[in-house]
Amino acid sequence: MRSSSELTDRTRTPSATCTVLGVEYYIGDLRSATALVLERVRTGAGGYSCLCGVHGIVTAQHSDSMMESLRDAWMNFPDGAPVAWLMRRFGARRARRIAGPDLMPLVFEAGQDAGIRHFLYGSTPDVLERLERRLLERYPRAIIAGRHSPPFRALSDAENAEIADEIVRSQADIVWVGLGLPKQDEWLHRSAELFAPAVGLGVGAAFDFLAGTKPRAPQWLQDAGLEWLHRLLSEPRRLARRYAATNTEFVARAGIAIGGEYANAARRFVVRVRPGDARR
Repeated sequence: MRSSSELTDRTRTPSATCTVLGVEYYIGDLRSATALVLERVRTGAGGYSCLCGVHGIVTAQHSDSMMESLRDAWMNFPDGAPVAWLMRRFGARRARRIAGPDLMPLVFEAGQDAGIRHFLYGSTPDVLERLERRLLERYPRAIIAGRHSPPFRALSDAENAEIADEIVRSQADIVWVGLGLPKQDEWLHRSAELFAPAVGLGVGAAFDFLAGTKPRAPQWLQDAGLEWLHRLLSEPRRLARRYAATNTEFVARAGIAIGGEYANAARRFVVRVRPGDARR
């Protein structure tokens, strides 16, 4: 962990964002997102970041707590090809998918020289053990300051405060959270101030993918924006109903949003040409 003077004497990196269905998302690629996370750590500003795609943004349309979690986040990253695509349709040409299983290894790799301390929170003890072992095999100079697998039930305020205190005692710089959506986002919203100045990042299934307990889609499917299809085929009972509902609603809402953009553009065009029409 760097001293506080070293953490705060850096200039903050300005970041562009784009709002999609009421949620503000980061515009950039994986490399710039990695740099942004490390810069946030160096400033000592704390806060948390949500990585969410179609499931998250649709859930937020029906859940005040989820929407509040996203709106209060320091930054939201588009962990979904459809969300990044919609951002580009809205003019954010540099928007790319920022997936948890891709961002987490890059931050681990880049954070080695800076002595970044990591804390793993979520999943099961077995997955956390496998995840820590694999990460340290890939990044032997990385520092994993602690890990904690919470019970699969709601935490009392006292229990939550005890977990936050454990994180603080570990002197972690980054808290990686793998609880699944919306639980992880709502937990970060509830707890980030308790473990500040560490930065929290909700990365969901990244824990399972990086631990090797679940297979990830081949790269060509990821590049085609079809990783969701691989996950559906891998876990049809758990995901079929969810994907059918959320994907359909996202397509409908995206269509309305795009239609609204075209209507606004048409109105702006009419306003521009109206003086010319008046001279005819």
